[in-house]
Formats: sequence, structure tokens, C-alpha cells
Amino acid sequence: MREYKTRLLTGDSLGIQEAAALLRAGELVGIPTETVYGLAANALDGGAVGRIFTAKGRPQDNPLIVHIADIEGLPPLAAEIPELAKKLAKAYWPGPLTMIFRKSALIPDEVSAGLSTVAVRMPYHPLARAVIRAAGVPLAAPSANLSGSPSPTTAAHVMADMAGRIPAVLDGGECAVGVESTVVDITGPTPCLLRPGGVTPAMLAAVAGGVSVNPAVVNRLPDGAVAASPGMKYKHYAPKAHVVLVRGTPAAYAAFVNSHRTEPVTAMCFDGEEGALRVPYITYGRREDSAEQAHRVFDALRRLDEIGAGTVYCACPPEEGVGLAVYNRLLRAAAFEVIDVDG
Repeated sequence: MREYKTRLLTGDSLGIQEAAALLRAGELVGIPTETVYGLAANALDGGAVGRIFTAKGRPQDNPLIVHIADIEGLPPLAAEIPELAKKLAKAYWPGPLTMIFRKSALIPDEVSAGLSTVAVRMPYHPLARAVIRAAGVPLAAPSANLSGSPSPTTAAHVMADMAGRIPAVLDGGECAVGVESTVVDITGPTPCLLRPGGVTPAMLAAVAGGVSVNPAVVNRLPDGAVAASPGMKYKHYAPKAHVVLVRGTPAAYAAFVNSHRTEPVTAMCFDGEEGALRVPYITYGRREDSAEQAHRVFDALRRLDEIGAGTVYCACPPEEGVGLAVYNRLLRAAAFEVIDVDG
């Protein structure tokens, strides 16, 4: 893999044009979106897309999401656009929603991991859309981190993982949402949620009239099963620390964690609940505020490694609304290791 002197580009017109020129030349650029930072390449250039997998160390059978700047960018990428897609796009684009379509012949196999479908979204971060427009091509852009590690929500996170691996990172500040987009498959008779995010199942159902949830959202994907969406198949989002999810009331969680205080453990808990703990801790939002948890969860996971945490007992978030997205990410960070302390 080529070694780069990675530059941090400012989010002004000059930075946008520099990023766009690199992308047109087949290079990779870290770009901001409202969800997490993406590692972008020209989605129509299989060779450029292949370099994403190399830079990230990403498995080749894990499909990518294609990002567009406006609705006119969708028809060339999809073989067909169901009426439901138009309704969802009207309601939630631009925004943190990815829809899966039957792909057109323009989509390289490197993007779709050999599947007959393509995942597409229109981000609402103004810099993301400005770069797409300036580059003149749709962009394939998974999270701009080393594969399996916590996703980046600041340019500094991207630099920590990607410095030397890519030519540039465009600094667009801190990501607003903080977890990757919702992914919904609309190729079947009933829309199916494959990955939860900022657009919740209830929000989808309000437009679609109903939505099913793939079992892999809260369970391991069976061995040999095909991943139809990013974030389904592998242990993801994990720090070097050993994370264990702990489900229970604040009192039960504190009692469980404190029972291990003679061991080198760290708590990852909710704001306002740290006073009951007798071990080192990191907080990631208030228990009742799932949006705040989503905004902070990846930064908290990265901070665990910064402080050298070994075993981490993480307070389990509520599993509804945006909380389902936070739970989904933490399940994978914990490799599905969950302890219930209420019973």
C-alpha cells in the first residue's frame, strides 16, 4: 500500500476543490457527513473503490454505501426506483437514511460486494454534498476508520486511523448524529430494516405503513450468511478494550460494577450515574437521551483506549428509537457479550 503524507484540508471552497480533484484522480479522501466521517472514493471507479478496502483493512464481502448530492443522482445508480423510495426520500433525504435498490450496470462489483443491489443515501452535511457536486461523481464512502474499530466522528479521529494511508481529510467539524445511517432494504414487498440509525423504525413505518426488522440487528448474522448491508456481519466499532454490555437498573449496574472494583475494570456509564461507582469511568450521555448517546458513543469507545482500559462494563442503553442504533453498535463492540443484572 502506498504511504502518504496525509493533509488536513479546511472546509472552505479551496479545501472542497482540493478534495474533489483528488477524488476525480482516483484517490481517497476522508469527508464529513452528519453521521460519521466517510472514506470516500469515486463510486463508479472500481479501482478507486478497491483502495478503500486496502486502506481500511476491510473484508471484500462487505458492501459499501454510495452517496449522492441530490435526487437527480439516484436514477443512474438504481435499476428501478419503487414508489416507496420516492416517499422515503421526500420525508428523510437529505439525511441519515440509506435505501437499498436493485443496482444498475454503472455500479462496480467492488461497491456492491458482488450483490445485485446497491445502497444509496443523500447526506445532509453541506460539505459532503458540496464535495460530491465538485467531484462530479457519486462517492462510495464507508466509515473512515480502520476496519472493526470505533467509527470516527471528528477529523482528528480519521487522522488517528488513516494518517499515512490516504492523501487528505476534509475537516467539517464534529458529526451531528454520531452513528452511521439507518439502512432499509426496499427491494421486497415489505421494507426491512438492516441497520438502525437516526431514522428510527417508527419514522420509517410512518411513511411505509410498516417495516420489518432483520434479526441481525440484535443478533449475530449466521455463519455463511450474506451481509446485505454494512455493519451486519463482523465484530464492529470495537476498541482494544474488552467491552461487556451490562443490562439493568442504575442501582443494579452500579452494584455489579462495584463488585469488580478490586479488578482493573472501567465503567462506561450514563451521565449523572457515575457518583455511585467505585471504579474509573467514562460517560456517554444521559440514560433518557438516546440522541445524546448516539452523538457521543464512538468518542467514548475511542477514549477507552486512550486511557488504557482493559475490561469495560458498559451500561446498556434503551433498545428503542435512536437507542436501538446505539444498542446495535455496542452489541458489536462487545461481540454480543451481554450480562443481565436485574434478575
